[in-house]
Amino acid sequence: MTVRALIPFKPVNPKSRLSGVMNREEREAFARAMLDDVVAAIRGAGCTPLILSTVPFRYPGAETLVNAGGLNESLNEILPGLPGATLIIMSDLPLAIPETITRMLTTGANISVVPGRGGGTNAIFLKNPARFRADYYGGSFLKHLTVAEEFGATVEVIDSFRLSTDVDEVEDLVEVLIHGRGKSREYLASLGFALVAENGRVKVERAGMRG
Repeated sequence: MTVRALIPFKPVNPKSRLSGVMNREEREAFARAMLDDVVAAIRGAGCTPLILSTVPFRYPGAETLVNAGGLNESLNEILPGLPGATLIIMSDLPLAIPETITRMLTTGANISVVPGRGGGTNAIFLKNPARFRADYYGGSFLKHLTVAEEFGATVEVIDSFRLSTDVDEVEDLVEVLIHGRGKSREYLASLGFALVAENGRVKVERAGMRG
């Protein structure tokens, strides 16, 4: 079974909450590095990447769809036309590995889902995407369970530290530096980010900048 992996991506001015430690060019490069890590993971699991971009964007070896609308509107416009099983996975999951994605794809349920911290949905595998309705933001994990219940789909919730760790805040960079294996960690190191211990906790600092 070939599974399409749909990856929403914002190439221009992403991750505004990192503005205190990265300029716009650096945030765009970091977002691209995280996308690279996600694509490597989904390819390692045998999926075909399909990038949903907010602006025209080229990615080597991957098809890109452009839709400037909101995330829900874009996904709900695309999903009915996708043949076969589809994985929706966020582009800011730099700890993603093929093993966890394979675990999602081999579920016995109609849907498998990995919740993000704070009630979001970081990855969701749909055996029948045409029947699904995306409802991200504002506690999307619970909303998606309700959507699945409405059309009688079975759901497996998968507990995964790596896929539940999305990067939005400066504090999230700690996990990338500790657990990252790919380009995201390498890029942070190239910018001078490092782990430091302070008051019994680990945080990140950038050389020449108090973070």
